[in-house]
Parts: sequence; C-alpha cells; structure tokens
Amino acid sequence: MGRKKPRPRRSFTPEFKAEIVELCQRGDRSIGQVAKDFDLTETGVREWVKQAERDARTRTDGGLTSDERDELARLRRENRRLSEDVEILKRATAFFAKETR
Repeated sequence: MGRKKPRPRRSFTPEFKAEIVELCQRGDRSIGQVAKDFDLTETGVREWVKQAERDARTRTDGGLTSDERDELARLRRENRRLSEDVEILKRATAFFAKETR
C-alpha cells in the first residue's frame, strides 16, 4: 500500500493564527471544520487555540504562555553561550598553566 507523503512544513503569521483562533472560539464552526476549510491540520489548529487560551490566562494546564516560551528560548541561548565561554576559559587556563611550567 502506498504511504501518504508528509505535508511540507508551513509557517503562518501571528495575525493568521489569531484569525483562525477567533473563528474557532466564535463557535459557528468546529475546530475540525475550520481546519478543513483552510487546509490546516486539526491538531495544529487545536494547539493554536490552546496557546491563545494560555496567553489569555483562561487555560491553566501548566503550559507556558508565548512570553514565557520566548523568555525560555532566550535564556537557553544565553546559557549555551555562557557554557561555551566557560569552556573556552577552561582551555585557555589549561594552556597558560602548561606554558608557565
């Protein structure tokens, strides 16, 4: 049996996502119907709705808001950079320790 080719990854603007979330929350159509109408995956639309609810603080499922996600990503980048700096300093210390002997 032939397998379906995976859909190429697409990206959407925050404005587009907000419009889709608004359509879902309005209640005229189900999430599945909105996803079908706009050729989106139902799972993706559900995640957008959940994230919008977290950002509005109407959902408390332990997930991070968008601001918290951005901060976490920034802190992880900074942590990685600082770890690299520490590694460089360790190597430099070892190099100069050898030179002075």
